[in-house]
Amino acid sequence: MKSVLILGGGFAGLEAAIFLRKAAYDVTLVSDRNYLYVYPTSIWIPTREIDFSDACIDLDKLKDIHGFNLIIDSVEKIDVKSSSYTLKSKKILSNFSHVILAMGSSKIKHEGILNTLSICGTPEQSLLIRDKIDALIKKGSGKISFGFGNNPNDTSAVRGGPTFELLFNVHNMLKKKGIRDNFELTFFAPMPDPGKKMGSKALKTLNIFLKKLNIKQHIGKSIKRFEEGSIIFEDDSKLESDFTIFTPAGDGHDLVRNSDLPTNEAGFITIDDFCQVKLQDSNESSNIYAIGDIAALDGAPWRAKQGHVAEVMARNVAFNIVQKDNNKDEFKGYREHINILCVMDTGDGASLIYRDDSKDFIIPLPVVGHWLKKGWGIYYKLSKLNKIPRIPKM
Repeated sequence: MKSVLILGGGFAGLEAAIFLRKAAYDVTLVSDRNYLYVYPTSIWIPTREIDFSDACIDLDKLKDIHGFNLIIDSVEKIDVKSSSYTLKSKKILSNFSHVILAMGSSKIKHEGILNTLSICGTPEQSLLIRDKIDALIKKGSGKISFGFGNNPNDTSAVRGGPTFELLFNVHNMLKKKGIRDNFELTFFAPMPDPGKKMGSKALKTLNIFLKKLNIKQHIGKSIKRFEEGSIIFEDDSKLESDFTIFTPAGDGHDLVRNSDLPTNEAGFITIDDFCQVKLQDSNESSNIYAIGDIAALDGAPWRAKQGHVAEVMARNVAFNIVQKDNNKDEFKGYREHINILCVMDTGDGASLIYRDDSKDFIIPLPVVGHWLKKGWGIYYKLSKLNKIPRIPKM
């Protein structure tokens, strides 16, 4: 039986494991957490709409259901030439027929970043955000700033949607409590038109929405550093903030930077359309694949690393590995699936946002949109646990 090693237990890694097991491969998945964290639903942890456990799926359960091998450990070293992977426990994994890298990305390291928390950071940060907001509510007033950064070397690594969603959900929560007027909410970003990659229609709607909700904006200025109680920008202007929620742009994984893997300027692993790693000084076809945030995406300037793209890459890799091992070459590529698709939740509704090479649109979904996204979260967990059938391509 052919064997596959998957490094990373997030959306991409799990999806690859599930589909390779369907193809009867011996699959070993390595994760540094014993649960999969459903990041899209974590926006409701700080507002106490869901518990932390609601955004988690036990990997042991998933292992038993789908039949893959599971190692809870973190990867310390990648050696492509010897095809070996060293774990923190000093265990060395090698001799696999195929290897899939799906460990996500690192983050741009801003000065003073420890004075912020991120909804896209480690899962535990969602609880810290919740507690900080609770403390300000108990105080009765405060200034809360929400922002995200950019990576000039790879614009696909910006993750702004969850920041907007958390901002809107906090606004809605404060409004429900009748204390919204006691809080100053500010959105900040270094780009002059944050949200532009979602398309012109979404950008226009977003700006209207921010004004309607009385959310201030501080945009178009690079972030110099974060201090306790303030954000300092390139022109030394200061934004006072009792609590700063900030999502840095993604950056090449630290482990990848210290390996012999080929990368783009930002440190993301370079791949072809079939997600195979482009090994240097080799004319042979690679048995190493990279999927999800760890990979460098090709495509339009507005392209973005999103969960649904990561899962498409995972399913394609599983398919392509089967094709390769059966001496076939009808491979599936990821580039044709590059688009932006999100249901941007506001706590009391949502908007469906879509963009590809030919069109972009935004559809407001008052009230029902919030419950549609909630429903997706339930569907995602139950379908992965094989408790309900999967919708094709979801």
